[in-house]
Amino acid sequence: MYLALFLFPWLLMYALSTLAMNHRSWFTGPPLAFEPERELVYDGVFPEKAAPRVMSQQLLASLDLDGAHTVTRRNDGTLVVNRNDLVTPRRITYTPADRRVVIERQPARANAMLERFHRRRGYATGYTLDTIWAVSVDLVIAAMVFWALSGLWMWWEMKVTRRYGLVAFAGGSALFAFYLVAI
Repeated sequence: MYLALFLFPWLLMYALSTLAMNHRSWFTGPPLAFEPERELVYDGVFPEKAAPRVMSQQLLASLDLDGAHTVTRRNDGTLVVNRNDLVTPRRITYTPADRRVVIERQPARANAMLERFHRRRGYATGYTLDTIWAVSVDLVIAAMVFWALSGLWMWWEMKVTRRYGLVAFAGGSALFAFYLVAI
């Protein structure tokens, strides 16, 4: 019971996020386009021949937007940083020719936020909060495996439930095997 209470918010989040991904048509509206937030001239100086990752980290830190992100550099030298944020993802575009920085954000939408929650990764970002998130997810996974295995053990130990339990276990396993083969 206590394990189920501990897992409740995690299972609810994964259930709702999966629902949002499986039924995108229920959430009508235009695709989430980035909206202008602000524009400025960047006065910072990047180290000579700096890698895009170093430049993006410096840029985000100066804008008080430090955190998990991806970065690409276009052929013309323009740096495009996608700042991962569960509620308000941002795209920061730095143009070296005029040192202009354009910051755009995606408007908040529940289904998009749930998808970002579902797809969140932490270990590879190098940021402490993302690592803590990843450790928490690993603990929840371990708890769910324990929950499933303890349920199997309890079913086996309670002789009166063996017949119905076997039907449920066989049915679930057969459906899972069918999808493995069919998909």
